[in-house]
Amino acid sequence: MDFNAADTAWMLVATAMVFLMTPAGLSFFYGGLSARRSVINTVGMSYASMCVATLAWVLVGYSIAFGEGGNPLMGKLEFLLNDIGLNDVEGSIPKLLFVAFQGVFAAIAVAIISGSVIERIKFGTWLLFAFLWVILVYCPLVYWIWGDGFLSGGGELDFAGGTVIHVNAGVAGLVMAMVLGKRGFAKSAAKASSIKLTVLGAALLWFGWFGFNAGSELAADAIAVNAFLVTNVAACLGGLGWLLIEWIKTKKPTILGLTSGAVSALVGITPASGYVDVSGALLIGFSSGIIGYYGVNYIKPLFRYDDTLDAFGIHGLVGIWGTLATGLFANPKINGAAGLFYGNAYQMVPQLTSLLVTIAFSAIGTLIVYFISSLLTGGGKIDHLTRMRGVDTMLHDEKAFDFD
Repeated sequence: MDFNAADTAWMLVATAMVFLMTPAGLSFFYGGLSARRSVINTVGMSYASMCVATLAWVLVGYSIAFGEGGNPLMGKLEFLLNDIGLNDVEGSIPKLLFVAFQGVFAAIAVAIISGSVIERIKFGTWLLFAFLWVILVYCPLVYWIWGDGFLSGGGELDFAGGTVIHVNAGVAGLVMAMVLGKRGFAKSAAKASSIKLTVLGAALLWFGWFGFNAGSELAADAIAVNAFLVTNVAACLGGLGWLLIEWIKTKKPTILGLTSGAVSALVGITPASGYVDVSGALLIGFSSGIIGYYGVNYIKPLFRYDDTLDAFGIHGLVGIWGTLATGLFANPKINGAAGLFYGNAYQMVPQLTSLLVTIAFSAIGTLIVYFISSLLTGGGKIDHLTRMRGVDTMLHDEKAFDFD
């Protein structure tokens, strides 16, 4: 089959948009939320994730995730994409473009985890962890759900990565936060360094998410257009949902809450974007903003885990809700799949099954990968003195601000 020029052009753009989400969008979003003494380290962890994940992906990750002729647990191993030619096709686009598109997904998946471990993990340990996590945790899960693995025929609806990316990364972040323990200083010392930087990062994430969701159709067609529209609708309602509940609870609507709600809703709509209409997007977006707010402001304090920048509260919890909501609100008029509210109660079975498998595998796999990384780097946790003096200065000899 020949390449479709329109589909190929769109997917080149979508890939570039998703790329922007990690070294720019997530870096700035997380960097603005972090304390002044750790901005450089925070940005660097996202930036480095792109480099390390890309290396892991082209070396062996892609073949584990999508290699043809594998077994139920992993694809057939081929190193350095040796089995892919320039003229090979994936759907209506060059297969190498599909490799590139899926590779930027791998990068942001592992970068999300960094938000849970800011100021607690050594930079060298993080680099090794990110490399191994992509290969040993992310890629097998992709194969199980999106490739030819044992869950791929089960009927789960996950258009752009609800379980594969957000639940997976959110659970991994929670596990890492609990293993590394608390930072051990007052909350006031960890005040966000720049709301402006966070707002910019959120806007770049929002922009990139159009490529993330609409690009997952792998074609320039009506389903991609629907995914584009519902992504924007959900993000707007998520921002308003967080803002409203915050306004009611604290009497103070914050711009940080507005942006966090938008990002929460982008997470929530991700698995559903190819299956729901605007009414479903309104419900998923608004509820995702509220769930994100409670995850950050109530669930985390209740269970007393130190998820530094709330990777679990936003990506994990809202990703779980988004996966379930897809099974509730999928409209057969959009992509042929019906959810519970459209007469197909059984759809909740594969949604729940994939969720449980993702949570269990991510938690166990992340633990194993961290302990291997820690062992090989002489201990993974930053000492208390380094945290107090500032990881930017102590680890990188750099400062984000000159007025310390």
